[in-house]
Amino acid sequence: MTAATTAALTFEDFKTEVLKDYQIAMTSRECSLLGRREVLTGKAKFGIFGDGKEVPQLAMAKAFRNGDFRSGYYRDQTFMMAIGHLTIQQFFAGLYGHTDLAHDPMSAGRQMGGHFATHSLNEDGSWKNLTLQKNSSADISPTAGQMPRLLGLAQASKIYRKVSGINNATNFSLLGNEVAWGTIGNASTSEGLFFETINAAGVLQVPMVMSVWDDEYGISVHARHQTTKENISEILKGFQRDEHGNGYEIFRVKGWDYAELVSTYEKAGQIAREQHVPVLIHVYELTQPQGHSTSGSHERYKDAKRLGWEADFDCIKKMREWMIGFNLATAESLDQMEADIKKQVLEGKKAAWNAFLESIKNEQAELVTLLENIAEGSANKVFLNKFATDLKDSKEPIRKDILQTARKALRMVVGESSQKQLADWITDYTERTQPRFSSHLFSESDKNVASVKEVLPVYASDAEDVDGRLIIRDNFDAIFSKRPEVLIFGEDSGNIGDVNQGLEGMQEKYGELRVADAGIREATILGQGIGMAMRGLRPIAEIQYLDYLLYAIQIMSDDLATLQYRTRGRQKAPLIIRTRGHRLEGIWHSGSPMGMIINAIRGIHVLVPRNMTKAAGFYNALLDTDEPALIVECLNGYRLKEKMPSNMGEFKTPIGVVDTIREGNDITLVSYGSTLRLVEQAANELQQVGIDCEIIDIQSLLPFDTAHDIAKSIAKTNRLLVIDEDVPGGASAFILQQIIDEQNAYGFLDSKPQTLAAKAHRPAYGTDGDYFSKPSAEDIYEKVYAMMHEANPGKYPALY
Repeated sequence: MTAATTAALTFEDFKTEVLKDYQIAMTSRECSLLGRREVLTGKAKFGIFGDGKEVPQLAMAKAFRNGDFRSGYYRDQTFMMAIGHLTIQQFFAGLYGHTDLAHDPMSAGRQMGGHFATHSLNEDGSWKNLTLQKNSSADISPTAGQMPRLLGLAQASKIYRKVSGINNATNFSLLGNEVAWGTIGNASTSEGLFFETINAAGVLQVPMVMSVWDDEYGISVHARHQTTKENISEILKGFQRDEHGNGYEIFRVKGWDYAELVSTYEKAGQIAREQHVPVLIHVYELTQPQGHSTSGSHERYKDAKRLGWEADFDCIKKMREWMIGFNLATAESLDQMEADIKKQVLEGKKAAWNAFLESIKNEQAELVTLLENIAEGSANKVFLNKFATDLKDSKEPIRKDILQTARKALRMVVGESSQKQLADWITDYTERTQPRFSSHLFSESDKNVASVKEVLPVYASDAEDVDGRLIIRDNFDAIFSKRPEVLIFGEDSGNIGDVNQGLEGMQEKYGELRVADAGIREATILGQGIGMAMRGLRPIAEIQYLDYLLYAIQIMSDDLATLQYRTRGRQKAPLIIRTRGHRLEGIWHSGSPMGMIINAIRGIHVLVPRNMTKAAGFYNALLDTDEPALIVECLNGYRLKEKMPSNMGEFKTPIGVVDTIREGNDITLVSYGSTLRLVEQAANELQQVGIDCEIIDIQSLLPFDTAHDIAKSIAKTNRLLVIDEDVPGGASAFILQQIIDEQNAYGFLDSKPQTLAAKAHRPAYGTDGDYFSKPSAEDIYEKVYAMMHEANPGKYPALY
């Protein structure tokens, strides 16, 4: 304890507080021990626990305040218990995968145990007042994946402190006094995401406290294989702030020293909170009593000397010794406390298991009764009764057992009078049950993208034809002036107004915090956006070119895309990601890996406007929603002429709605982005030989054509060609799957639906490289002509 803390407490108060901490630590440890047994006996699938890290997490919890955020890794159970957001029963409900938020508030069974979250949202998707509660952003398993988000959570405090006029700011921040607390294992500091975030936080000078739990191992691999000098704080010494420049405050503290840990965390929190300086706390000499996880035993890779040291320096054992040495407790009283805790944990475990089974057993009994009833009138009575008996005898059924039994039984009553009754039960049960595992991939609030209504651009009678970049620029100007919570940041976004001048003059007008340059660090640019969006801001994270998105794809895929899903709608990050792509120059700037992107980031909307007016309309629309999205602007559109709308910031492009930009009767051509200009050129040339093409601009890959307008077009033309500049089988395969499988358009086709994509290799450099790598107007013309030749060879003789 610090002098300031102890001075404010009587000895009895101090003793009570320490004993409460010890009780929490012992409860957490017992949960870990019993949790491992539950996995090994088969009740749970996998366990990864926080044993050995209990005492430093108690210290962190003491410095943690309402409004603060945690972005940690999957061993922080003691911390969550200490801040009052994890009970014994909830711990085991998570281990069993209970699909009810009332029992597993962390993820409703969607994540394995050890992944923690608090609820930022009410049931209807509206924000809670985050300043009135202690907050934990939802954990993810990928090592160091929590780091980029941590940066944004911390930066939000800086924005709230220095940017005025943000609506409803007091629900998210009180003068920017909140700290973002990060945790990570020592081995995971080897990941690039750790170093990228550490560097960015030092540059931005944000209130972040980063704890490294150091137990010398990463699964079985010792620190000598992980970290230079086997010491993360030693190699980060150059980040220490001094009279020569900004940086970090760096602390080292033993993980078993309760008093010093409490003092260190109090200092760290105060520095970060008041000075907005990032802090690194290297917590070393920690242990891992049960090894890395239930998948293995640490006795395989730790020698007797190490195991003996771990037994002696277990943080709870050392805390116990300290308490007895300072007359805060007797050995006998602590023995009794530990015995009581064992009983409490056992009772909590039993309660969690019974609650997990209760609703399933009701569903089990429901099907057993139905099977017994329909067996009486079935020719396969013996088999149906066997299904019913086997299911009834299952003492610990899961929902898979129930539905699997019903579906197999259905085969036995085909053609019998009970077939419909059982089939209806299966359909109803699936509809009731599937949302437990599948809901909230996207927002289910009244602010989801489906709520956006189209608002058309308005044009004055004397509207000028201007470069597309001016439309984007002036629309951003309107957005920034009306919405102080909106900010944009990225490489070259600030001082020069982005590489294509779509933000020209915006930094000068709105300041460096709202229109900001960022380093070459795409993953943490995304992380800034995620964290700030989780705290009520409306960030636009700019990735300079679409190809560079690959640096951030893991963060988009594992964190942003899954956030609503993995919290079952209790956290959100309505981040807009701005980038540009399609047909520039060469391998690294070709900008069309769309298949890779759309299949990695389900949970994020992917919008592909063909011009800058459409793009501006998407920004306006998304800012009225609560969902994340990626907008890919056309690189060759910034200098192309468009009419200047007069209702900047107001017009909205509907999301998930296609645009028929040319009507025709012979064939439906489907594409998006820059390729549409080539499609239009080819269609004009095809018209000269009597081929009448209908052209549909997809506009939105995710969601895709929610009104099924493409199928309606095919019903008229009876032919389909999908043109895409991704690799063969990339985005075109997804588009075709949606049209054929989801829209059932195959019934309208008179010939095979076809695709025209780029070559399988990366595009070569230069104009010739583009022509020979991606679909050209001639490729489109000849592909369409060949399809029409197949239909009517007399009218359209073969070209080759």
